[in-house]
Order: sequence, then C-alpha cells, then structure tokens
Amino acid sequence: MNHPDTLRYTDTHEWVRIEQDGSVTVGITDHAQDALGDVVFLQLPEVGQQVARSDSMAVIESVKSASDIHAPVSGTVTAVNPPVADAPEQVNKDPYGAWMFVIKPDDAGELDVLMDAARYTASIA
Repeated sequence: MNHPDTLRYTDTHEWVRIEQDGSVTVGITDHAQDALGDVVFLQLPEVGQQVARSDSMAVIESVKSASDIHAPVSGTVTAVNPPVADAPEQVNKDPYGAWMFVIKPDDAGELDVLMDAARYTASIA
C-alpha cells in the first residue's frame, strides 16, 4: 500500500495534506479505498459547514458497503471537489489525487494528533 510521507493520517483512514495557508485538504487512504472495493457514490459536505474533529461529515459507498468520512480537525469546510463526487471511481484509481474537501482549522494544534506515514502504516499492519 502507498502512504505518501508528505501527508498526515487519521485512525479512521482519512489522509490530510496541510496547505501553505493552513487549511487542510482531505481524502481517504489507499488502504480505505482498497477495503471498500469499487466506489460508486460519494456525498460531500456543504461549503460553510462547521465540523468538529472526528464528526462524520461525508459518506462514501462502494459495491460492498457505505462508510462515513470523518473530520480530521475542527473547523469550516471551505471547498469541496464536485468532480470526484460525479466520478467516484476516481477514489479507487488515485486515492491521493481524488481529494474530497478542504477545512480551515479552528485550532492548528489539532493537526499534532494526526499520524505520519510510518505510524499510519504500522497501525494498519
């Protein structure tokens, strides 16, 4: 499985890319998409939605099951990626390119609890 060193990870299998402006771009990991199987539907949050860390904020469905996508940090949703919702199979083809939403964190300190690639890889081994 591929887990880029440039990203951070949650224990619920979301990846997080910290942007230069302090916002975070979020998607699901290669491990998560592999466990789900063929992704057929993605429900994204609304821009402007307030979320708390660990809240369920989106839904991803595959031919096997449906799963919640959780907020890696508390904050405000500032962007979503409609093209990935329109073609959810992109998540299977390129899980680290198929970002889902962007959050502007309320507290950047919450990023400190996210795992690096080595710790995430060990957690799923």
